[in-house]
Amino acid sequence: MDATALQTRSRTTAGITVSIVALTLTGCVVWKSDYDKVELENQQLKSQLAQSQAEQTFVEAGDLLFPPGGYLLSPAGQTELKKNIVPRLKGYQNVKIVVYGYTDNAPVGPQLQQQGISDNLVLSARRASTVVSYLVAQGIDPNIISAKGFGDTHPPATNDTPQGRPANRRITVQGPGAASAAAR
Repeated sequence: MDATALQTRSRTTAGITVSIVALTLTGCVVWKSDYDKVELENQQLKSQLAQSQAEQTFVEAGDLLFPPGGYLLSPAGQTELKKNIVPRLKGYQNVKIVVYGYTDNAPVGPQLQQQGISDNLVLSARRASTVVSYLVAQGIDPNIISAKGFGDTHPPATNDTPQGRPANRRITVQGPGAASAAAR
């Protein structure tokens, strides 16, 4: 092969190499607007993850904790809280724990009305307060725990069926999550 042919072949090889590199780099180019969208989505996901790690919610069936139409804890309810909730909350300090009460949409009965419980909102608040009192009696710091009733709002199931209503009668305990556990 003479020098001219060798030179032509080198130029062709270099041209092909440059083309391959250019095609490879073109696949890596991203429009700034696309990058910004992906970056925003990444930040939102990180925020959601941090929030879920910062909070834990425990749900307890109201039918397990309370007798039908009642707000005082049943013996089974006390056992449930002592076994499954108290150990998770013991030792926390400088955090916020909220016990939320919920009911189905069935009207409160005359017996509860005679006790000053006029509607489901009052019943749910009374149930949440009863749980808080029990947890405090079990050693949970009273300065970090509170109660709030929501009545028949926020139902996870329909109130239109006998199967759905029990899921709506519940207590949720929202407290610190895995991220806060190390700070105990």
